[in-house]
Amino acid sequence: MPKPDIHPTWYPEAKVICNGEVVMTVGSTQPEIHVDVWSGNHPFFTGTQKIIDTEGRVDRFLRKYGMLDSSAGKSDSKKEK
Repeated sequence: MPKPDIHPTWYPEAKVICNGEVVMTVGSTQPEIHVDVWSGNHPFFTGTQKIIDTEGRVDRFLRKYGMLDSSAGKSDSKKEK
C-alpha cells in the first residue's frame, strides 16, 4: 500500500499530442504530453529522410567535399584568389 501524500497523481489515460492532434494515450503523471516527434512522423519509422539544415552546415559539408552541384551553390570566388 503506498504512503499517502508522497506519490504524484497518476493519469492512466494521458493524451500524447503532436502538432495539435492526439496521437496516442499512455499512463503518465501529467494529463497531457506535448511532443514534436513521435513514431508516426519520425524519419526512421516512416522511411522518409528530412535534412534539418542548421546554420548552413549541410551546404558547408557538401561544398567542402565537392558534392554540391555547381549550379545550386554559390561561387567560391574567395578560394580562387
